[in-house]
Amino acid sequence: MTMKLNYHHLYYFWKVARTGHLTRAAESLHISQSALSGQIRKLEESLGHDLFIREGRRLKLSEAGRMAFSYAEEIFRQGEELTALFASGAQPNREILRIGAVATLSRNFQEGFIQPLLNREDLELSLQSSHIDELLRRLSAHRLDLILANQSVQGDEQNPWRSRLIARQPVSIIGPPGTVAHGNFAEVLRGRSLIVPGPDNNIRQAFDQLCEYHRLRPNIAAEVDDMAMMRLLTRDTGHFAIMPPVVVRDELKAGALADYGALPGVFEEFYAISIRRQFETPALRELLSQSSDNFLTRAPVGHSG
Repeated sequence: MTMKLNYHHLYYFWKVARTGHLTRAAESLHISQSALSGQIRKLEESLGHDLFIREGRRLKLSEAGRMAFSYAEEIFRQGEELTALFASGAQPNREILRIGAVATLSRNFQEGFIQPLLNREDLELSLQSSHIDELLRRLSAHRLDLILANQSVQGDEQNPWRSRLIARQPVSIIGPPGTVAHGNFAEVLRGRSLIVPGPDNNIRQAFDQLCEYHRLRPNIAAEVDDMAMMRLLTRDTGHFAIMPPVVVRDELKAGALADYGALPGVFEEFYAISIRRQFETPALRELLSQSSDNFLTRAPVGHSG
């Protein structure tokens, strides 16, 4: 039988963890130190882990304690906001928006998408990067408001995920400037060493199908899943790459790299994945109402043009 979490014990733990001192926490809670120590011990027993490491008079969080504290911090901070909300009838001063992005997603795309919110002082923006499966777990646990990904997911009754296509862009042949005449993609690719996404990537699968249809045998120099690494390798090795132009937007603008043309029928799609909720924050509505033309071509913060 699964034991339910005692939030009263968790609250006491949270207070102790914030001060790092049992006596001070007991005084602020108006209970005895021994009673507080007993409550913490019960929480540790229910979780099956020691949450503190005793160092003299001070208490240091263990690895399990740090994890528990991050959850408790979120729970009780939101509880305080909820109390303030109903007491005043007004929204909290700072809206919080938590966005997860698949680790391989273009950083330029992410920056362009969130840029309208970057200068807002009334907003706390949390950006997290991980594998899609881990991000979906956080979304289902309401620890994320939105996921940015280059693939859609199918929701069900247990996980009511919604995938919304927010942008679609062509994929080009990118390489050093002036090394080959712009022309038919097959001619551009012939004899070139290529940097391509890994075999599980949607771009790579579409590229392989294109090559198979035209009976091309591309020379693969490297398979790279991370777009940031692909950008660096393309810039520094002299190889050509198969990638969306947004990944190397700055290098193309500066003339360090050249776009040798879009590949027919090969696109990268960007999805915003959310979970069905009764209330949607204004910041989230603002992001999702953007035109894709804006965030695919938007200049980075601090750059003109």
